[in-house]
Amino acid sequence: HAGEPVALVVAETQGQAEDALDLIVFDVDSLPAVVDPAEAVVPGAPVLWPHAPDNVALDWRAGDFAAVDKAMAGAVYVVKLRLANNRLVGNAMEPRSALASYDAANGRYTLVAGSQGVSVVKAMLAEPVLKVAPDKLHVVTNDVGGGFGIKTQAYPEYAVILVAAKALGRPVKWRGTRAETFLADNAARDGVIDGELALDRDGRFLALRVDHVAAMGAYLSAHGTAVPTRNVANCLPSVYTTPAISYRVRCVYTNTAPIGPYRGAGRPEAAYIVERLVDEAARVTGIDRLELRRRNFIVPAAFPYKTPIGPLLDSGDFAPMLDRALDLADWKGFEARRAEAAKAGRLRGIGLAMFLETAGAFLTETTEIRFAGDGSVRVATAAQSNGQGHATAFAQVIADRLGVPFEAIRIVEGDSDVVPVGLASVASRSMFMAGCAIATTVDAVIEKGRVAAGEVLEAAVADIEFADGVFRVAGTDRSIPVLELAKALRRRGGLADGAAGGLDSKEEYKAPEQTFPNGCHVCEVEIDPVTGITTVVGYAAVDDCGVVVNPMIVHGQVHGGVAQGLGQCLGEHCVYDGDGQLLTGSFMDYQMPRAADMPPMRLAFQPVPCRTNPLGVKGAGEAGTTGALPATMNAICDALAARGITHIDSPATPQHVWGALAAE
Repeated sequence: HAGEPVALVVAETQGQAEDALDLIVFDVDSLPAVVDPAEAVVPGAPVLWPHAPDNVALDWRAGDFAAVDKAMAGAVYVVKLRLANNRLVGNAMEPRSALASYDAANGRYTLVAGSQGVSVVKAMLAEPVLKVAPDKLHVVTNDVGGGFGIKTQAYPEYAVILVAAKALGRPVKWRGTRAETFLADNAARDGVIDGELALDRDGRFLALRVDHVAAMGAYLSAHGTAVPTRNVANCLPSVYTTPAISYRVRCVYTNTAPIGPYRGAGRPEAAYIVERLVDEAARVTGIDRLELRRRNFIVPAAFPYKTPIGPLLDSGDFAPMLDRALDLADWKGFEARRAEAAKAGRLRGIGLAMFLETAGAFLTETTEIRFAGDGSVRVATAAQSNGQGHATAFAQVIADRLGVPFEAIRIVEGDSDVVPVGLASVASRSMFMAGCAIATTVDAVIEKGRVAAGEVLEAAVADIEFADGVFRVAGTDRSIPVLELAKALRRRGGLADGAAGGLDSKEEYKAPEQTFPNGCHVCEVEIDPVTGITTVVGYAAVDDCGVVVNPMIVHGQVHGGVAQGLGQCLGEHCVYDGDGQLLTGSFMDYQMPRAADMPPMRLAFQPVPCRTNPLGVKGAGEAGTTGALPATMNAICDALAARGITHIDSPATPQHVWGALAAE
């Protein structure tokens, strides 16, 4: 694909390296290209790889196809839609960069790079690429200027600068440019989804059939196929009691940069097709779109609820969530606002989206807690903050459960020599998995402490109580704070600072099931039919993230997610020409959302605690992005309906909207 790295130049300065590029003669044969996933599966399309003569890397299915076919055949209504999911580029504030060095004395590599988890980067590079034992690669991640899924995996540049550092005996630094972000970073979305929803005479959902052709790029990225397969499938049931669901996805090769996880990672794609189909069903049946949704909600008494395509949902209460979102958005006052807009010659629309996600991905995580000689509590985790505020939220969990001062807690991340092996901060899993691992490890500390306190206080373990950071002998005034006990044990054991012992604990948490964040988002837009410009004039979101540890941080997560969802709806679109050359290689051509584009947002939580983990949390990192795409596109279609337009694909750029209006 255009922009694929093919050679490395190492020099003393950036200018020398750029000049040296002119000395490289790159002889390449031009081949026909295919960049559209739908065109890639057409017979006769250019073939990228001999092992995939039809360009299909994976043909994946889930659900009961026979049951869906039967329900479709007997349905009173069957509504159909085809949606194009525009290709996106995950533009973090900080482009990818890395610093590599090699210690010849012990044969050990060190890589300092922005990542979403050092364990994943180390696992991908050590044995598979460098052919060394894991302890011969040290990976460090410091502050990260945004990740969004794009920085989850190791990239080719990291491997080659490590090799160069060993060959030269000197550190080697590489920093990607913004142009290289567009050309070579894992991109996102990019697919065509066909959906069909069957209903009976009363508007009850009978079956959902979804067929997806998803671009994978020229190569399969480390986690690329997980996005359009299981991630989408798990979210298709949403909040509804659809009895039968079938899903097929063909992951296809295209002459483009690889596809990888990007905030939402399959969740927006699922919510988009489901919620657009529900609105289309309301239009066809004549049933109010709010009533149609209420009629098909999973009711609280049905939980735990087994969906027809896989997940066992533990909890939820969707009707009150919808009511609260409608109140926040002033849904009842919308028709008056629409009439006022019409007087000014503008089209106004309102849309909503219900959604249910999965969070967690890999369901194990390990945390280590150590009590340092200076009185601090150091908590090591494989999670990696890249804007989520781990140092605050994780510390709150520890302070609450262990009863130690907040300021005494040190969260340690981003050093493969120190943190336990784990996954990364992806899939809305940080508080769910790492947070629950912390809680589990705190429990282990307390159990150790009860035994030790029994010895110190000369009491039976069964008589030792723990509350508010203090061990007490029940029914007496004899007690010892946990930090004082930890110091006493270190002194008694003669432990040097940094050595493990005493109350120090390391525990693995295994979750029995993923969690299922859900929500209702409402978007209101106004369109100028003369210019085609769409303005988002209001946005309301009510989310069930389970127990919310830090509301301010979660509000920030939703704000940011909505901004990225609006970006996909209104402007972001990575485009290649027919020869596979990138046309949107900078911010001159790729429209990023700006702060001035953001509407006033009204946000609220409607928490129903998760029943399957000790914190009751569900996850919050991707809710904003998941809800924004369907809610906003439904609002735009609602506005355009006044001109007889019932469908438009994202992004709804001024040119796209104006063209649709002009065609009418």
